[in-house]
Amino acid sequence: MSRTFRILLAAVAATAVLSGCDKIQHFFKGEKPISTVAVPAQENGQIAMLLPDFTQLVEREGPAVVNIQAVREAQPAASAGPNALPFPIPEDDPFYEFFKRFMPNSPQQQEPQDSETVSFGSGFIISDDGYILTNSHVVNGGSQIKVMLTDKREFKAKLLGLDKRADIAVLKIQASNLPTVKIGDPAALKVGEWVAAIGAPFGFENSVTAGIVSAKGRSLPDENYVPFIQTDVPINPGNSGGPLFNLKGQVVGINSQIYSRSGGFMGISFAIPIDIAINVAEQIKAKGKVSRGQLGVNIQEVSQELAQSFGLDRPRGALVVRVEPSGPAARAGLQVGDIVLSVNGKPVESSKDLPMVIGSLQPNTRVKLGIWRKGTEKSVDVVLGELLAEQTETPSPPKPQPQPESYQIGKLGLTLSELTPSQRSDLGVKGGLLIQKAQGPAARAGLQHGDVIIGLNQSEITTIKSLEKALASSDNNIALLVRRQDSTLFVPLRLD
Repeated sequence: MSRTFRILLAAVAATAVLSGCDKIQHFFKGEKPISTVAVPAQENGQIAMLLPDFTQLVEREGPAVVNIQAVREAQPAASAGPNALPFPIPEDDPFYEFFKRFMPNSPQQQEPQDSETVSFGSGFIISDDGYILTNSHVVNGGSQIKVMLTDKREFKAKLLGLDKRADIAVLKIQASNLPTVKIGDPAALKVGEWVAAIGAPFGFENSVTAGIVSAKGRSLPDENYVPFIQTDVPINPGNSGGPLFNLKGQVVGINSQIYSRSGGFMGISFAIPIDIAINVAEQIKAKGKVSRGQLGVNIQEVSQELAQSFGLDRPRGALVVRVEPSGPAARAGLQVGDIVLSVNGKPVESSKDLPMVIGSLQPNTRVKLGIWRKGTEKSVDVVLGELLAEQTETPSPPKPQPQPESYQIGKLGLTLSELTPSQRSDLGVKGGLLIQKAQGPAARAGLQHGDVIIGLNQSEITTIKSLEKALASSDNNIALLVRRQDSTLFVPLRLD
């Protein structure tokens, strides 16, 4: 028996064992498993890895995936010409001429009316009486929404409601006995696990792509309430709102965003966990809107240097940099410089965890916060408020003005002046120190002319005397609370 044959035989046996185990597991769950296939032996005798076969998944779950068209008023600068394509691809893209040449008769390519434009996306049916989930950015602002099924039927859809923060929208069509998706558990999803997407990238309906889960719990800029699932599944414009399936054929996420410099797929895509989407959908169906809890604080990440400054054993938690006056946190006694370590006993490992946990709770919910304050762990009970659609912005500080008296703190490399009454009023603070010049440790930490120091570690700074007192008890572990334009953050200083 040759070595190559023995390796091939071993691979076939392994395939049978793995397939048998998988079938046993799914048998007890009442589900038909997705089969695996082995790539034949290569010339060098090596056997390729087992790969998933998505054909059964597509056959079973594909009919529940829909294509969506939303007609909305065109922007003044976005006039569509006779050669306009049904997807957002730049005219200087090398594929532009290809699509224009070979898709001249595509129904999606018909020129819309002068005052209208059409956006394309995907969605999926969650109940047999016509409820559909998609992204809010697919249908937001649409005066007419059309849903197309895989069997070529078309329906006018009613927008029941949407939530921009989670990027979820719920549609309803008048139909019955529709195919529906099965809902999975995103918490059970593992990094490295195979997943598949079905949608309409660039207007190519019912396209299937596959890849693996790259990461979980991703926080994106301006997206503070969704712990995204990151994958390397090829996702492009038009896939938005479509389902992300696991190998059991269950929806674990809604494809929502891509990271791209060209507008096309670059190996990084993001999906909204389905449990979050279902929670949003249930609230929309019940009351037409989504309610979220709110603490009323601004927070930042705890770095290694900040953890040392506050006497914390390691970097963790969410550092409070601002407490809204009369907000839930203020009423409960939370202070600037507190570090939130847990919510109802659940650890807060990163600052991004806090808004996700609090936002998943309803207003008026009582929560127990574990906080770190001046070297001691404490518990604080807070009754959550409601996150409003629009938040009041922090007043911008005034432009730096020459001060009659300045102070030099050589230890920090700072030249400072106390705020004038008008500056304190504009900032809404009791006092503070305006940085006239930063050098040495302060410059290396990124402090700038015009920054305003309002705290040191967990002590409020209003005057030079309060700064000197706080420095004397800091033991050279220094984190300055700084107001810079509309932002407030702690800046750690490393002293030589």
